[in-house]
Amino acid sequence: MLWYQKEIRLESRPRGFYLITHEIINQFSEINKIKTGLAHFLLKHTSASLALNENFDPDVRKDLESFFNHAVKENEPYYLHTSEGSDDMPAHIKSTIIGSELTLPITNGKLNLGTWQGIYLCEHRNYGGPRKLLITVFGE
Repeated sequence: MLWYQKEIRLESRPRGFYLITHEIINQFSEINKIKTGLAHFLLKHTSASLALNENFDPDVRKDLESFFNHAVKENEPYYLHTSEGSDDMPAHIKSTIIGSELTLPITNGKLNLGTWQGIYLCEHRNYGGPRKLLITVFGE
């Protein structure tokens, strides 16, 4: 059984949903050494999240951003955590709903994703800065 673990840096992006599958693979080539295994991804932040979704039509990412901004509004009078800006508490709520980790299969050195699936960075802050993603891979 082989194990690999690496923390990679994702570039800073404004609020939105971003396809990052290729960015991950480019920074973590050890995946190609695994014939059969699993990759676990942990986004080490509380105001952004990870998701698996449509990798083809960018309108899906725009629609997801629109939905979450409508469902989790800024400046709600009941928010207590407001010292870091109006986008901060909604970012924590969105991150809790979507989640900060994924576990995906590896087959023959590649992530075994569906034809139309890709990994998203869901950036919920206007200026979240660079993000850290911890990747742990194991298999044979």
